[in-house]
Amino acid sequence: MARCQESVCLKCRREGQKLFLKGDRCFSEKCAFERRAYAPGQHGQRRRKKLSDYGTQLREKQRAKEIYGVLERQFRGYYQKAVQMKGVTGENLLQLLERRLDNMVYRLGFSTSRRQARQLIGHRHFMVNGKVVDIASYLVEEGDAIAVRDNSKQVRSIVESVEAVERRGVPEWLTLDKNTMTGKIVTYPMRNQIGSELQEHLIVELYSK
Repeated sequence: MARCQESVCLKCRREGQKLFLKGDRCFSEKCAFERRAYAPGQHGQRRRKKLSDYGTQLREKQRAKEIYGVLERQFRGYYQKAVQMKGVTGENLLQLLERRLDNMVYRLGFSTSRRQARQLIGHRHFMVNGKVVDIASYLVEEGDAIAVRDNSKQVRSIVESVEAVERRGVPEWLTLDKNTMTGKIVTYPMRNQIGSELQEHLIVELYSK
């Protein structure tokens, strides 16, 4: 599987906003974007040029891909699936991205970032409905229960993340039992519950051309 080895801090600087890709570091003084809030590269401090409509749409798609850690082929697959679903295509797309297991692990507070969540999932630390799942792109369904395996409840990164979950909070469409380290998907998220600053209609416009 292809992987991007680029520094995640460069991605935030390129997009011109914090994408919170590095967990707790993004909330600290060590955040690279706080110290250098300009684009990377030799000419990064020059004034950003005004983007064309196409450029604006493209940057919005790239921003969504960076936030959820999805590559182009997989992202386009989510879009095509969103088109076939009932409802608003853009909202369907965000809902599919939110239903990824790595995003669920992050939203429930079992990890400090989606990147860390993918690593923990790959190491088989989580179960869905009592069965171990090691596929980060696994799409959860309403009523599914996500739990930390008994043998993994002492993993330091998971314990520390759960202890600090109040800082980010748990979305209202999820429930979390910190004592048993178990979360549940109460319902699929509505657009106003996702809380993202993404303008999904621009992504739909881009792919509709």
